[in-house]
Amino acid sequence: MLRHLTEQHQTIGRQVITLEADALNQLASMINGQFAAAVTAILDCDQRVVVSGMGKSGHIARKVAATLAATGTPAHFVHAAEAAHGDAGMVMPGDLLLIFSNSGDTPELQPLYAHAARLGVAIIGVSRNRDSLLLRKADIALQLPQVAEACTASMAPTTSSTMMLALGDALAVAAMRGRGLSGDDIRALHPGGEIGRRMRAVADVMHGADRLPLVPESASMASVVQVMTAKRLGMTGVVDAAGDLVGVISDGDLRRHIGDVVTATARAVMTPSPKLIEQTASVEDALEMMRAHRITLLFVVPAAGSRAPVGAVQIYDIAASPPWGQ
Repeated sequence: MLRHLTEQHQTIGRQVITLEADALNQLASMINGQFAAAVTAILDCDQRVVVSGMGKSGHIARKVAATLAATGTPAHFVHAAEAAHGDAGMVMPGDLLLIFSNSGDTPELQPLYAHAARLGVAIIGVSRNRDSLLLRKADIALQLPQVAEACTASMAPTTSSTMMLALGDALAVAAMRGRGLSGDDIRALHPGGEIGRRMRAVADVMHGADRLPLVPESASMASVVQVMTAKRLGMTGVVDAAGDLVGVISDGDLRRHIGDVVTATARAVMTPSPKLIEQTASVEDALEMMRAHRITLLFVVPAAGSRAPVGAVQIYDIAASPPWGQ
């Protein structure tokens, strides 16, 4: 019995996800000039994008407002029901209203329509109902495809809220790219959390010059082991007479040359052409490079073209474990 129920649950889960994925594909095929007009209106907005909705649409609206703000578009959420009790004052001349409603006929939204009309505030409406009051009031109407909800009775907002969420993301990302935001801009908007951590500059997390494990090309293996042990980064860099990095020696290199460790020099044992990263690169860039080359340490240089290391960043400084797994 338990096995039967487990299989049944898994089947239902796949059906729901497949239904919602099909709905998203239909939504993508409906992206047209109205969507482009909505993005242009967001970019041209003099003040803020005010996002609103009721019920599950309201929850989606709150998230979309947060996504817009996080991607460079000033935005905030206004609860539709509270708008009739004073919060309509949060919509000001020069703002732009973005309203989500599955039916498009939610009565709590009507005070917002009237307030927007008095102020001359344009409305972007999102609904599945082409003939709804919302889309008739909207200056820009974004219609969702007519797809059944994923629940048994096809009533609880599931597929519709997924489409709203995806459409909100599409608007936010299109506007972000329209503004030409750079990695530094996004970093400034995400000073904390996982995004902020991964968008930090390598210079902010690297080990400085005093922790650099470096030896000359002529160094004996005894010196290499001594430096590697003292600096505790699991690797030693080999530099030439000019101070440029020409190779690295890892624990693995030492094991592979155990037979001639007494007579070998650093140059004979090193792996040449080590991977370097600029100090202005992001932590995310460092992770990508480590993932691509399956390495755990990068030497840091001040700028492109330089090979004189100023620091080192280790995988455990920026991630809990190697990005390719153990």
